[in-house]
Amino acid sequence: MGVLENQTCPFCFKKTLSLTEEEKDISGFGIVYLLSMGCSSCNFSKTDVELFESSKKKLTFDVESKKDFDIVIIKSSSAKIKIPTIRKSIKPSENSSGCITDVKGLIEEFENILISERDSCEDKKEKKSIKNTLKKLWKVKLGEIPLKIIIEDPSGNSVIVSDKVK
Repeated sequence: MGVLENQTCPFCFKKTLSLTEEEKDISGFGIVYLLSMGCSSCNFSKTDVELFESSKKKLTFDVESKKDFDIVIIKSSSAKIKIPTIRKSIKPSENSSGCITDVKGLIEEFENILISERDSCEDKKEKKSIKNTLKKLWKVKLGEIPLKIIIEDPSGNSVIVSDKVK
């Protein structure tokens, strides 16, 4: 693991930024690099994931049962994730971070986004639509309906660790 201390922060310009790089061997996949930076002055932070060998730029995976919930997903900060079943996507932004998660964690992330949208929505029709989407996501979590996950990553630094990836 490599650590660089006292680097210049790109936001507050103080020399209080720490950069960390950690190599991790993911069983059944290989080596990934976990990159992070954090400033102790302004609390800026960012994480990302880079693969030792870049993968495909578009990955499609069908979640067919609850057994698939444990499949590991490595998502870089440049990845866009789509779940057509619920007509929802997460697009990368300046503040996007890379992460290592599993299918269950990804589903929970989408669920949290929908709950936040529902709670802040004032339009009754839109709120009802979000509630229906949450119900559909609940059925996915119970294993009652299948789910398709699409990851589009121009950097090629995202992967779904499964033989079922298309």
